[in-house]
Amino acid sequence: MIRIVRSAGFAAAAFALVAGASYSDPAAAGETLAPAVVRTEAPKPSTMTDPNLFSKMWANVTSLVTPKAEAPAPAPVTVPATNLGELVMAYAGTQTSDREQECLANAVYFEARSEPIEGQLAVAEVVLNRAASGRYPTDLCAVITQKAQFSFIQRGRFPRADRSSEAWKKAVAIANIARQKLAGSLPSSVLWYHATYVSPSWGKRLTRQTQIGLHIFYS
Repeated sequence: MIRIVRSAGFAAAAFALVAGASYSDPAAAGETLAPAVVRTEAPKPSTMTDPNLFSKMWANVTSLVTPKAEAPAPAPVTVPATNLGELVMAYAGTQTSDREQECLANAVYFEARSEPIEGQLAVAEVVLNRAASGRYPTDLCAVITQKAQFSFIQRGRFPRADRSSEAWKKAVAIANIARQKLAGSLPSSVLWYHATYVSPSWGKRLTRQTQIGLHIFYS
């Protein structure tokens, strides 16, 4: 009797094991499996809505790594001379630029080197006024070397000036200043002058304009 009950218990356990195995594996039981569902997320919209965004970003990067060109140095400021003395200092020198400046510098040197610079300039102005007047030669050298006009001229020739002297350097400056009309005060009608220590007869027939240093100027 006991043997029969044990046999029946073993049989029930075997049946339960087979049944559990059948339900744990659906494929083994012959069931049809539903296809697996694969979930895919919709692509996120791109944040690069500006088609030129990449170019702009690249430009920003290159601007950071590209060295900037240095700003040009400011041009030096030239302060113009405010009086005749400063002009003479600026233009003083030993060399003349051309034949006419050479002749005019000689006239200033020999006629007025002991005069104040205003008087030297006035002598140069007289020479320029004569050349522009139509009453004298138009060439400055011809005006100066004209017979019996300037006492330092001997036989139509200039004496030799001391070109290393300060007087010559000033005369070169005065000739340059007068030709460029950078300074001056005489009217264009002033064509004559003489020293105070002489009294030529022609002075009485002319109109006296001014006296600068030891020279009296007439028109």
